[in-house]
Amino acid sequence: MKILFLDQSGKPGGAELCLLDIAKPYQHTSLVTLFTDGDFKTLLEKSNIPVQILTNQTIKTHKQSNLLQGLTSLSQIIPLIIKLTPIARKYDLIYANTQKALVIGALTSLLTQRPLVYHLHDILCTTHFSKTNLHLAITLANRFASLVIANSQASQTAFIKAGGNPNLVQVVYNGFNCQKYQIADNITQQTKQQLEITDKFVIGHFSRLAPWKGQHILIAALAKCPPQITAILVGDALFGEHDYVQQLHQQVADLGLENRVKFLGFRHDIPQLMATCDVITHTSTSPEPFGRVIVEAMLCGKPVIAAQAGGAVELVAHGKTGFLVTPGNIEELAHTITQCYKHPENIIAIANQGRIRASQKFDLQHINQQISQLLHQALNTD
Repeated sequence: MKILFLDQSGKPGGAELCLLDIAKPYQHTSLVTLFTDGDFKTLLEKSNIPVQILTNQTIKTHKQSNLLQGLTSLSQIIPLIIKLTPIARKYDLIYANTQKALVIGALTSLLTQRPLVYHLHDILCTTHFSKTNLHLAITLANRFASLVIANSQASQTAFIKAGGNPNLVQVVYNGFNCQKYQIADNITQQTKQQLEITDKFVIGHFSRLAPWKGQHILIAALAKCPPQITAILVGDALFGEHDYVQQLHQQVADLGLENRVKFLGFRHDIPQLMATCDVITHTSTSPEPFGRVIVEAMLCGKPVIAAQAGGAVELVAHGKTGFLVTPGNIEELAHTITQCYKHPENIIAIANQGRIRASQKFDLQHINQQISQLLHQALNTD
């Protein structure tokens, strides 16, 4: 099967990392096209996945864009479609991995009569999207997509609630190479020494730095925890949220936590860093579509404290494979962290159960088989 993958981002976020794993089995027959250059291109090339950058100009729309702002981006969208159309004719199927890719892919599908698959990595609601963008995504998916792959039941439910055709959508969770998260003890100790956290009880937070990801919630909770507890924040601002990064640094200073919070920025060695942690937190203030970090932490054998909303509820069984706390509740988060610190023996069994569950449910080979079956169905029924 020859697939033309479309993605708007040059930066490797969760949707892009998912696409990287999906595209690998088709690397000899398919192409990934990106709307902007960046580190994601490098990751694709390292995996020997053919990649082409369609433009060096970022499409000037975002999730909260209104109708007028959307119309002004037509001058960028039309040349993209013109450039993409002859390329698409060489492939059997168009695979749109993001919302901007859906817009480009839908119109390209119309012009080339190639079936369109939309991989939904978002919870489509007005919390994250303007009404204009929400209506556009649903309309294009209903009209042009042969298949919508939702990354969780939460994403599927939101799609249908927003007006999406329930007959189009199938839930397929993200897949993971479980062996990647088995880190040798000597590597873990070396990393701890490098970070100067060998004698600390370490809380890890792994995501881009953005208000809705809730790093400020963790910092506020940390101030209420015993002083032996420290935190590492892994990630950086991706979409113009640098003011928030400055706010986080100011918050740390105001609370006197300079010696207990480390900002590590964007890193490629996520499994190694997770292995250094005693507990990993997920503190999103809005429902997470899936929560890759949660599964990664479980695969590393680390107990997870996750915000009880969206896809996280599907990943964590409270008290069995992890802990769920009320989103934005600083006191509850601080209490749960402190209990993990005071009773480390109690979280060993939970971490082990989490690893077993994650390795069984999110195995990459099994997930890719599911996607392959769905793609063949979409191609054959179009």
